[in-house]
Amino acid sequence: MTAAVTLDGVSCTFGHGAGAVRAVEHVDLTIDAGEFFTLLGPSGSGKTTVLRMIGGFTLPTGGRVLIGGTEVTGLPPYARPVNTVFQDYALFPHMTIRENVAYPLMVRKVERSERERRADELLALVQLPGVGDRRPAQLSGGQRQRVALARALIGQPQVLLLDEPLGALDLKLREQMQSELKALQRRLGITFLFITHDQHEALSMSDRIGIFNAGRLEQVGTPQAVYDAPATRFVAHFVGAANVLEGEAARNLTGHAQAMLRPERITTGAGEGARASGQVSEVQYFGAFTRVKVEAGGARVQADLPSGRGLAVPETGQWVHLHWDEGAVHALA
Repeated sequence: MTAAVTLDGVSCTFGHGAGAVRAVEHVDLTIDAGEFFTLLGPSGSGKTTVLRMIGGFTLPTGGRVLIGGTEVTGLPPYARPVNTVFQDYALFPHMTIRENVAYPLMVRKVERSERERRADELLALVQLPGVGDRRPAQLSGGQRQRVALARALIGQPQVLLLDEPLGALDLKLREQMQSELKALQRRLGITFLFITHDQHEALSMSDRIGIFNAGRLEQVGTPQAVYDAPATRFVAHFVGAANVLEGEAARNLTGHAQAMLRPERITTGAGEGARASGQVSEVQYFGAFTRVKVEAGGARVQADLPSGRGLAVPETGQWVHLHWDEGAVHALA
């Protein structure tokens, strides 16, 4: 199978001399055709610069970019078989929704009746039938997001680039759009490259995730792999809540020099067979679970106790015993 996107030693530096900023540092990455791939990382980590280099908006200062096996490193955006959906949607306010969606075909001088027919098909695909004559200002944020998606898809790109497209939506709508985007990607079979700093978004939508930190790709893997077996301390901290233990505390509690233990893998119970014991320093209620922080073994250990099982929740100051399976401990390099 030909890779949809290949980055071969790609780097990007902004500026020159002492003031130069290395935004991306020698990234090697292969994204498979038909894959929903997410680049996840904090602001300034380099993930959006990578997307812009794939889209042709930023040129790399080193390495090569290939799409469908063909090198496109120096090509402008319009000459690449990709399209981009931005966070602000970038819709034309003076145009109707149908005209916005059909705009890429108008640029290509496709006959008006054909481009309007295809625009209406795309609007139906993104669950917006019958809105073609409206203006962007008459639609909600979620509807405008769908319009931007339809416009990006009308040119039938090999790869769709999505730069934090759900960031401006409220939580409920964002969760709804996550589900719709994944379903749409499966139906179309187009490669999606999704950029986000939201770990929950990445875990719930992706076939694979690439974790960025300070311009470097720290780990690439399935959502389960990066969550259960993070390659580095940064990944363990960034993807989900984690007890990252090191030094004496790690050896006391896990037998490793550095280890990770997810809070939901820890329970409280009787003293017999307990892995550690200590005093509760803080209790936080989150609805589905209660997070209990315990001073134990030279560290503050978080345990997430599920709600609704009739179990008594420890109180601040109480002495508790902590239990976990050996398989819950993941040693970090």
